[in-house]
Amino acid sequence: MAYQSSIAGIRDVIFGENVELVEPCNLYECTIGNNCFIGPFVEIQKGVVIGNDCRIQSHSFICELVTIGSGCFIGHGVMFINDDFKAGKPAERNKELWKSTYIGNHVSIGSNATIMPVAICNNVVIGAGAVVTRNITEPGTYAGNPAKKMS
Repeated sequence: MAYQSSIAGIRDVIFGENVELVEPCNLYECTIGNNCFIGPFVEIQKGVVIGNDCRIQSHSFICELVTIGSGCFIGHGVMFINDDFKAGKPAERNKELWKSTYIGNHVSIGSNATIMPVAICNNVVIGAGAVVTRNITEPGTYAGNPAKKMS
């Protein structure tokens, strides 16, 4: 059985101007807009696009097929999911089963939230620990599992 080493690091990233990042982090084949902050222990995967003026806090995971608008805040430990296990098991490398996530502009996502493959409109606040399982089409504050509009 062959052993393959994966070393965390930064590879093939398109950075905008005035990007601040705190290592260690694992960023590869993604695009980060202007004036962004990326905290330590963050992973941002291939094809992810992050708009301008965003802040991604430590220990967050942003998987393939995620687009984040401008002026967004992603709290500590936020997990984005692209595999909803519809086949009853992980899709693993079968990317045809993966789904995309779109986050609009001026969206704040609280610490330890989980974002399933959804679309979230502009001007939304997601509470800490929330699990977003459906599209959010109306601005406001959402919390709980599953996340529901609070105000």
